[in-house]
Amino acid sequence: MTSRLGRSASLLVATASLILLATPVAAQESEETDNDDRGYTVTLGAGAQFSPEYPGADSLRFYPVPSIGVRRQGDPLTFEAPDEGWGFGILGEDDVLDFGPAVQFEAKRREEDVGAAVGDVDNTFEVGGFVEAMVSPNFRLRVEGRKGLDGHEGWVGDLSADFVLRDRDTYVFSIGPRARWSDNDYHDAYFSVTPAVAAATGLPAFDAGGGFYAVGIVTGLTYKLDRHWGLYGWAGYDRLIDDAADSPIVRAFGSRDQFSAGFAILYEFDIADPF
Repeated sequence: MTSRLGRSASLLVATASLILLATPVAAQESEETDNDDRGYTVTLGAGAQFSPEYPGADSLRFYPVPSIGVRRQGDPLTFEAPDEGWGFGILGEDDVLDFGPAVQFEAKRREEDVGAAVGDVDNTFEVGGFVEAMVSPNFRLRVEGRKGLDGHEGWVGDLSADFVLRDRDTYVFSIGPRARWSDNDYHDAYFSVTPAVAAATGLPAFDAGGGFYAVGIVTGLTYKLDRHWGLYGWAGYDRLIDDAADSPIVRAFGSRDQFSAGFAILYEFDIADPF
């Protein structure tokens, strides 16, 4: 999973899998003002993420995870799943349907990480977008697709459904299933074994085709301790399926079970509207 969780974890995920964590301040006791007169609440976070060293690995890698979030003063706690890409909604949280850009990062896979001469895969920045629907106040559906600009150079996608429980000023909890898809380029980078690699490693040659490669579940919790401080934690699990699960690289040197987890300490403060 990656900050993608899976990979992320990936994110949740790798260092650039930044999570936009937004937590609210206590309600203002002064008279209500128009939205345009309100300032902003800035949330800064610092923590750690533990994700598979590479897709299909059986060991975890530590990543420092900074985060930043901005919202209007007085707005309620914001929900974002731990494994979704960094981005923002064009229409905003108040709309049932939303869309926008999404960016993820997949850390480099080195041959020494695998323990065999299966080839390196460079660091990958994945750029794309998402569409999501808040079907009800407690249920969200989301589709995300991204293209690797370097590294694996493939297309990847995540289908997610999240059940969400929240209190306006105290917590946001979420949990839901995942289905992860990628094309031939991604599968070739991480799961295929070329004849040359087979000759060098003794693994059987294997041509992994694109398609759904993992299913899993992700959960996260943001909890406010007081006006300024809060905590954030998440955990995820992916199970490799189909060609990814049958890959000789995974079977000989990795694992079909992909675990990820992370935590962060949050601090928030208010600023005036600069405009």
